[in-house]
Amino acid sequence: SDYGMFGNECSLSTEEVIKVIGFKINKLIASICENNEVSQFSAKVELPLNFPGLYKVVADKTPYASIEEIARKVSIGPTRFGHPCFYSPKDIKLANFTIKHDERITFNSVEEIHGTMAVNCVVVRNNQSHSFALPLSQEGEFYECEDDQIYTLKEIAEWKIPKCRNRIVKLSNTLPMWDSSSPLPENFDGCLSLMPVYDLQAVMKFRKDIVHILSDLDVEVKDVTDCYDTSSFLQPLSLEDIFERTSKEFPMVAAIMDGPSGSQKPYNLLSTGNEIVIHNKYQAARVLASEIRSDSSKRHYLIPMSYKGKFKRRPREFPTAYDLEIARSEKEHLHVVATKAFTSPHKELFSVSVGDQFLVQQRQTSEVLYEGRKGLIDVLACEQILSNSYKKVLLPMYMEGGFVEVIHDKKQYHLSEICKEFHLPFNVKVSVRDLSIEKDVLAAAPGLQFEEEITDSYLLISSARSPEESWEIPVYRLNVLVRLLSKDVPTVEPPVTRTAVEEVSQEEYYMLRRYENLTLHPPPRPPKKPT
Repeated sequence: SDYGMFGNECSLSTEEVIKVIGFKINKLIASICENNEVSQFSAKVELPLNFPGLYKVVADKTPYASIEEIARKVSIGPTRFGHPCFYSPKDIKLANFTIKHDERITFNSVEEIHGTMAVNCVVVRNNQSHSFALPLSQEGEFYECEDDQIYTLKEIAEWKIPKCRNRIVKLSNTLPMWDSSSPLPENFDGCLSLMPVYDLQAVMKFRKDIVHILSDLDVEVKDVTDCYDTSSFLQPLSLEDIFERTSKEFPMVAAIMDGPSGSQKPYNLLSTGNEIVIHNKYQAARVLASEIRSDSSKRHYLIPMSYKGKFKRRPREFPTAYDLEIARSEKEHLHVVATKAFTSPHKELFSVSVGDQFLVQQRQTSEVLYEGRKGLIDVLACEQILSNSYKKVLLPMYMEGGFVEVIHDKKQYHLSEICKEFHLPFNVKVSVRDLSIEKDVLAAAPGLQFEEEITDSYLLISSARSPEESWEIPVYRLNVLVRLLSKDVPTVEPPVTRTAVEEVSQEEYYMLRRYENLTLHPPPRPPKKPT
């Protein structure tokens, strides 16, 4: 029989041998919940994985009976999605550590430790991280912790639906552009119970790609695993599949079955047909940066710490006094010029005119008169710069005005120095380009804002034929399929490591920001009314 899926036509002939290598969620059946419970009268609707909206995961109230059950049913992996959290209602005593009841346990990875399969875990106590391993044989009652992150439906399907369980989610934002064809009611903002529908992932002898077969496809099959040589199949693996392998399996040799086109390093190593050595997997630091432009066509970059160019500072802009407080540092006085006037409602506090200059001092509280009563208010102590002197003034912390930084520092900085000495976000321009790379895309930018440091997953690879240098390649932003080769790899140090500045798309940029920094919205600004 023939069938089509995702635009791929596939023919399944009688006696065709198929090797099933996994399964993935293809779509979701959703039911509307009330009080986190599905009514028997709730209509079921089908939602594709790209259905719009951002959702919060509702913690599952059904406990797990062992660590082995959690490892078998819950996705635990190297990405920011793959670190589920659980708690036990009772203390758990380990050899060198006691997990307190109701303490949040983060599950990071599953590995064999001293011959025993275990989960590497972390508990944060008094702002200190405590690492330990829980064997899969550990029994008890383990409940899922509340999760304050937000996800797309696709992310929930890939990472947040345990096997053999449904998942309840709550819509976190209003659905955009509702129309009558939407399967959900207009202005819906409630909870949904999601039931996954899977498709099988399989390989066939004469296809180089992975074939997806719907689990409800009406085809009769027979299990021939015990009487067939399955080693004759090619098994395409993604970079994610490689990254999920244990550390002791590296290094390995692989042939590129499907890779990106491009002559620029390191992407030329990933051309179809090339053979590469994959030396290692790890997490590496990057700085997420955006061009400083007034239009919407700004580009976004991930810059490695090994970038050898130098930067000069550029003025930052601050919309409120609260932002001045966040940006100030002990290293130097923050010098700003007001770009917007502000009239204070309290005579004890300063009214700002356009052009006023200030040196930012510190946050404090001040007593003010409000509606005939005295009260305390958060303020920012500053020195106003006059022609021949300085005047101490107080600005209300909630003040919405506008300030531009005055730069006195002419020093040139390496990226690592900026991350160490200053608070991000931080504005710069390349003053000396990185001469070690063929084309430094950062040098052409009119200005850059370093927004935050992130940690991401990378593989270290080199050419199998001419291994003069090795390169870090991102695991989750490259569509590459490889097959492992049974070649011996000499256990020597990988050649000198090279890194590249990576340009990321607008969508990738927002995903990186959304999950790396959950405090994108600053803490609440102080109230205007005194307390």
